[in-house]
Amino acid sequence: MSEQTPVSPWFRQPWFWFLLIFPTAAIIWCIFMITMAVTSQNSMVTDDYSKEGRGINMELARDEKAVELGLQAQLDFAERTVQVNLEGNSGASNYPYLVLNLFHPTLEDRDLTVQLMPVNEHAYSGNLPSGTEGRWYLDLRGPDNDWRLKGETELPSSTTLELGVTLQGQG
Repeated sequence: MSEQTPVSPWFRQPWFWFLLIFPTAAIIWCIFMITMAVTSQNSMVTDDYSKEGRGINMELARDEKAVELGLQAQLDFAERTVQVNLEGNSGASNYPYLVLNLFHPTLEDRDLTVQLMPVNEHAYSGNLPSGTEGRWYLDLRGPDNDWRLKGETELPSSTTLELGVTLQGQG
């Protein structure tokens, strides 16, 4: 007394589609990720690691020079203007201009360079372009690029930012 029920074709079986959906989704996701990796440019990856390493040593020498000169800077940001008061050993803070680099944490094309002109002895001023809201890494340098002071801030800022150098191994 067994009745044979008709068996539906393979493409109408629910288990077939259930088991096929996961490998299909993985293949589609893999194709998407490979396409993104090939077509997008990652500016945070470098090819020449030895050159980068030598550059880091040069940057550390600039930090040591700033400590040697006793440089300290106070930065005040007011709307689109930055005021810098630079103090150091005798005569170490009188420059015809200063260079303030603002580095965006993730987008290299948003990096900015601002030239700060002297207002009076030890004081410099410059104008920031529009669109400087957000987090920035600061790099203040002299005209000869032989020292630097580093910092980090969130713009717009109403507080005075102190920049100075503390080398590793020193308190």
